[in-house]
Amino acid sequence: MSKKVLVLPGDGIGPEITAEAVSVLERVRDKFSIDLELDHALVGGGAIDKFGVPLPDETLSKAKEVDAILLGAVGGPKWDSLDMAIRPEKGLLGLRSGLQLFGNLRPAILYPQLAEASTLKPEVVSGLDILIVRELTGGIYFGQPRGIRTLENGERQGYNTYVYSESEIRRIGRVAFEAARKRGGKLCSVDKANVLEVTVLWREIMDEMSKEYPDVELSHMYVDNAAMQLVRAPKQFDVIVTGNMFGDILSDAAAMLTGSIGMLPSASLDESGKGMYEPCHGSAPDIAGQGIANPLATILSVAMMLRYSLNEIEAADAIEVAVSQVLDSGLRTGDIYSEGCRKVSTNEMGKAVLEALA
Repeated sequence: MSKKVLVLPGDGIGPEITAEAVSVLERVRDKFSIDLELDHALVGGGAIDKFGVPLPDETLSKAKEVDAILLGAVGGPKWDSLDMAIRPEKGLLGLRSGLQLFGNLRPAILYPQLAEASTLKPEVVSGLDILIVRELTGGIYFGQPRGIRTLENGERQGYNTYVYSESEIRRIGRVAFEAARKRGGKLCSVDKANVLEVTVLWREIMDEMSKEYPDVELSHMYVDNAAMQLVRAPKQFDVIVTGNMFGDILSDAAAMLTGSIGMLPSASLDESGKGMYEPCHGSAPDIAGQGIANPLATILSVAMMLRYSLNEIEAADAIEVAVSQVLDSGLRTGDIYSEGCRKVSTNEMGKAVLEALA
């Protein structure tokens, strides 16, 4: 049976980087004889411009029918003046909630060729391989009530609700424990249980679940300490599991340990393994259209898609090997450039991966 992938280029540099990633996907489709169909749709600012909403019904309907989704990025200053309810980012949140993509996997892997690109000393980050498991459809980003209100004294007040149910915690916990079991057997649960009751429950549930995974070493860490430890001694971590907001922040911090957020893919999965795959970086409107964006995070997101949702492991491995070979050759986009390497454009980097695959 044919496998179906929906491509959502999005805004800013999204169309540029997804174009290179789609070329790579088409190359491995042919190389490994994968029965694969591609479709395209709009989300984010482009959807607002055409349909007036960040997530058209047609896009969500298509997303529900496919096996996996490849997303570029959404958002930009063009739409910043819109009401919060219809900004481009609401399209991304709508996809996550509408498809129940609750488990976000964000690897932070330092390619040895890029050790000098990190702002930390090579001896601190060399060999870095962390997986951050972030809960994606709950927490303060989705909790109700929320809004901006006017108090009796006339002062305006903004408010959000940080809430997690036991089932939500167990669901993401299982993803994290299973991932740790397949990796180094260490899981660090990050919370703020000394201040927030919701994370007191989070910690209790993680402790209960650890009894089901005696082969996984569970530890706990407050989020402020976790942020410090990521910079001080990042290689102490194997798998980190945390809530939506903390995961959003920590995964971006971990990304910079690798030299550039432009190198890092991500997967957002539902309970059946269907997923949406996207680079960890944003739409970078300041460099959009200049042909200088790094497409490797999006290309590596294709590799994750082939591995986790399409079960095409050989093709996924081939892409990751090709990326490593391109880095070995000294090709670099501006974000990972260092003296002695050759700076290339978005398209040139994509072509180099295609050549390595050949």
